[in-house]
Amino acid sequence: MAENNLTVTTDLVPQSIDFVEQFSEGIGTLLQVMGVTRMKPLTAGSQVKVYKSEVTKADGKVAEGEVIPLSKVTRKLANTLTLDFKKYRKATTAEAIQSAGGMQPAVIDTDNKLLRAVQKDVKGELFDFITKTDSNKTTATGEGLQKALANALGQLAVKWEDYDTQTIVFLNPLDLYEYLGDKQMTTETAFGLQYLKNFMGFNTTILTSAVKQGTLVATVADNINYYYAAISGALGSAFDLTTDETGLIGVAHTANYENLTAETVIVLANLLIAERLDGIVTATITKPAVASK
Repeated sequence: MAENNLTVTTDLVPQSIDFVEQFSEGIGTLLQVMGVTRMKPLTAGSQVKVYKSEVTKADGKVAEGEVIPLSKVTRKLANTLTLDFKKYRKATTAEAIQSAGGMQPAVIDTDNKLLRAVQKDVKGELFDFITKTDSNKTTATGEGLQKALANALGQLAVKWEDYDTQTIVFLNPLDLYEYLGDKQMTTETAFGLQYLKNFMGFNTTILTSAVKQGTLVATVADNINYYYAAISGALGSAFDLTTDETGLIGVAHTANYENLTAETVIVLANLLIAERLDGIVTATITKPAVASK
């Protein structure tokens, strides 16, 4: 007969559900904050295309009465990404469970730390994409934060003139708080990110150290896509993965009796990226000139 109050693997099913809900709600909130409405389900291994605009400009010097030559803007393929599975596994030994004082600190608390690491990977892909130097991106500059934001906003207005969309800026928190000085500003949190709403003309301002101090990166909600392969269905059933109706992530908790460990396995396939490189504006914040005496 089993001992009273014995923790068994079925007790970790709620933990799997909680893990899935935290991730799905977190990414859903982040997309909502940015105004992104497009979550595109694909199959793992699918290719995702990123585009750039290439301009062929004709000579503007045209003699009187002559036909004005055509200039051409072509949308061309810049990069192709593959939607691959990301797999994570954590094993907690019997000794670790005992020394930590039970399943809660040894497995559940460390699961939460793993969740934050997975979230960081998802955010990291987007940050790497938007901050990477690329000649196809649009540039701007401004003296001080306010002018840099205004000039970036102006570039977005030109690039996305025919779109009814929300603007997003990614900003280093050091630049924000240097600008604010003693002023107080309330931030909110989504998916482990701090953000502001309706700051200096931008619908959403996301604070991240992934953006180099002295710069900012701006784009619009219509330029950001979240691609994913649903973990639900045959794949989830084959490996007894806990997921939800979105299928954004699958989690399983199992006992491995060969080495007496409690294992946490996570699988997802996603890409959070921008679609148009020229629709990303990278702005430099310059220091105000010091007036000569």
